[in-house]
Amino acid sequence: MMRWLASLALFVAAIGAGCSAADSGNPSSGQGNNATSPRRLRIAVIPKGTTHDFWKSVHYGAQQAARELGVEILWKGTLDETDKQGQIKLVQSFALEGVDGICLAPIDHAALVPAVQFARRQRVPVVVFDSGLDGPENYVSYVATNNYRGGQIAARHLGKLLEGRGNVILLRYQAGSESTEQREAGFLDTLRKEFPDIKILSENQRVSSDAVEAKNRSTALLQQFGQQVDGVFTVCEPNNRGMLAALESLQMAGKVKFVGFDSDPRFVEALRQGKMHGIVLQDPVRMGYLAVKTMVQHLRGQEVPKRIATGEHLATPENMDTPEIKRLLFPEKAE
Repeated sequence: MMRWLASLALFVAAIGAGCSAADSGNPSSGQGNNATSPRRLRIAVIPKGTTHDFWKSVHYGAQQAARELGVEILWKGTLDETDKQGQIKLVQSFALEGVDGICLAPIDHAALVPAVQFARRQRVPVVVFDSGLDGPENYVSYVATNNYRGGQIAARHLGKLLEGRGNVILLRYQAGSESTEQREAGFLDTLRKEFPDIKILSENQRVSSDAVEAKNRSTALLQQFGQQVDGVFTVCEPNNRGMLAALESLQMAGKVKFVGFDSDPRFVEALRQGKMHGIVLQDPVRMGYLAVKTMVQHLRGQEVPKRIATGEHLATPENMDTPEIKRLLFPEKAE
């Protein structure tokens, strides 16, 4: 009897061992110990700011990628797009927290380099999006609009509107933002090369992300040059807002040819009313999506391109109701 009981115990133990081996070899089956399942990736996404509609659309794209790929995103940015120190602290904090990766839209192409290098030392890779960062060795990939080409598109459209003659104003964004600096360079280079009879009345005035400051600076420029102004170009959403408000308050809206960069419902209305004459568009949803997707691919051992372009387009009163342009004029936004 004792010998029979011992044999039964050995048989049960063998079955138990066989079942355990089968469970550990198939962690995706959803059975057995959860410790065998792959850990969910956590990716920090740090925009330049969080208040403007552009960033809400980037956020929406990042959320889409997270849902599709089964990862978690931690969305956090500074309120003020001039807060370089605040963004540096965010990068360092997420790196110390031990997130799997960081997607970063640098406020300043040089000032953020040490923070990204710190993240690398913590073995936290970085994908840069929207605006460039010095030293490509510091990041995995750069996902963004070709902003220089966007500036070229604006220059050619404004030159065509003015029939190659007239006087224009460029209102710049704050120094250090690689994306807007590229737009400015593309605009000026193209205008000077292809439209030599167009005079640039002002190109050295800069404003921050504050639309009130942009309105005040725009008003001062328009009052300074008065009836000499035939066209203006602004390089981002807050600058567009300020310039549009200044043109309206001075009763110059529609009389001065106005090309802006980036969309907003107010600008779409101005385009339809003839107060704006062109808007260079990015694809912020695609940008947010591809930034997160590129990071996930890298973390999962796939090779990713060093530069990923997200496209640039021109909206005009003539094409603004076409499906593709309409999608970019009214991009989805995160709640």
